[in-house]
Amino acid sequence: MPGSPRTAPSWVLLLRLLALLRPPGPSEACTCAPAHPQQHVCHSALVIRAKISSEKVVPASADPADTQKMIRYEIKQIKMFKGFERVKDVQYVYTPFDSSLCGVRLEVNSQKQYLLTGQILDDGKVFIHLCNYIEPWENLSLLQKESLNHHYHLNCGCQITTCYTVPCTISAPNECLWTDWLLERKLYGYQAQYYVCMKHVDGICSWYRDHLPYRKGFVDMIQP
Repeated sequence: MPGSPRTAPSWVLLLRLLALLRPPGPSEACTCAPAHPQQHVCHSALVIRAKISSEKVVPASADPADTQKMIRYEIKQIKMFKGFERVKDVQYVYTPFDSSLCGVRLEVNSQKQYLLTGQILDDGKVFIHLCNYIEPWENLSLLQKESLNHHYHLNCGCQITTCYTVPCTISAPNECLWTDWLLERKLYGYQAQYYVCMKHVDGICSWYRDHLPYRKGFVDMIQP
């Protein structure tokens, strides 16, 4: 209808949201709330393994007054772990061009494969940014790779709480304490690589490590 307001595309709205979430200050840096890989998988609409074929800078919208830019990565999808109900085969993923809006920089035309998690927008486009879990495939542990098919999806009812300082406590039986930052001063440490927060038949969630070696210091922290 002439004179009616134009609705912005969904990825433009997401860019604007990222701009609002960006902290003020001279650094204009992207900051993200910490999340365990299991949380990333549970909260993402799409989880795939892919190689990056090419990249192109494109306008964020068809509006000539809009100066925002996006990077469009052309990908070769190797495997999809989540998102089947929305898309079948992903050809492109989009990310903000501006690093202060959490734009992702990926290696193009290399042998490197990535685990990509992201959102599927209303128009079917896939949007990724630095607050998603995006890792070179070779950096993932065997347990992480196996959990993409099974453990992560089956235990999304568990809540993972990040522990920054002692004492750490949980407030519900379905919570697990994530202590990588406390013990190793990094997010994706031993616990992120080798543990799954798993719900038992009684509804209680606890860390599961399969056949991996016992870490007494870690267990003491989460099971006082």
